[in-house]
Amino acid sequence: MKITLLKKSNRHGLRKAHFSEVQVVLIATFILALPFMGIWAGYHYSKPTKEASIAEVALENMKQELSSQKQQLHESSKQAQLQLDALTRKIGIMQAELNRVNALGQRVADLAKVNKGEFDFSTQPGLGGPLEETDDHGRYAASDLFQGLDDFNATLNDRAYQLEVLESVLLNKELSAEVRISGRPIKKGWNSSFYGTRTDPFTGKPAWHGGMDFAGKQGADVVATGSGVITSASRRSGYGLLVEINHGEGLKTRYAHNAEIIVSLGDVVNKGQVIAKMGSQGRSTGPHVHYEVLRYGKTLNPQKFVNRR
Repeated sequence: MKITLLKKSNRHGLRKAHFSEVQVVLIATFILALPFMGIWAGYHYSKPTKEASIAEVALENMKQELSSQKQQLHESSKQAQLQLDALTRKIGIMQAELNRVNALGQRVADLAKVNKGEFDFSTQPGLGGPLEETDDHGRYAASDLFQGLDDFNATLNDRAYQLEVLESVLLNKELSAEVRISGRPIKKGWNSSFYGTRTDPFTGKPAWHGGMDFAGKQGADVVATGSGVITSASRRSGYGLLVEINHGEGLKTRYAHNAEIIVSLGDVVNKGQVIAKMGSQGRSTGPHVHYEVLRYGKTLNPQKFVNRR
């Protein structure tokens, strides 16, 4: 099959063009494919542009995120430095308080008259290490600050230990002073009879007197001459109403002829505490306190304890 096309020409008039069947099919196929080729070409050449646009947007987002992170890092660093500065000021305040503790501890150590070499609050405890400079702004770096805290903690531990030992020393001294027997068993009155051989007021014959007598008004206060535990608070033959105090280390004191007993068996009493009221019960000629000091059951002359200060 052949197809003839007529083409008008100005010089030759109508001209004929003959096409075979195969040529017609090829021409028709090319004409029909033209739109699809246009679509493919448009998609092919527009794709790199879209990818480039997406990459630009992603890059811009990354730049913004990086800028935000830099800002956050700057703020965090600023806040951290402010906290370090505040902590440094706090350490300064604590150091001032430690200086006050040192001054007080030194004063107490001097008053207690303890070994100054052992309780020396004027010097720092043994510390050491290489010298490291601070930054250009005169601020503590984190490592320097932690080292300073460690040193400060060591100083506090040293002072706490010294104060604990000093407290123990003072407590022992205080207890020794309280237990130490001294002074008279009355607040008001006078010494009416001494320790040793004397004329018995009832028989008129020489007799042994194992204590000292302190006379005064009926009902006057009778006080403990040292701290201890009440081991007797009852009536006893010849003594009338008797109070006995155990002071430890084998020492005891007795207070006899009382009108009234204030304490009870087993009570812990302090030095100077009122334990009874003066009376004249038992073998007595008038209101007074018969005062005895015993060591391991044997009487001692109370005079040296009365004269103690």
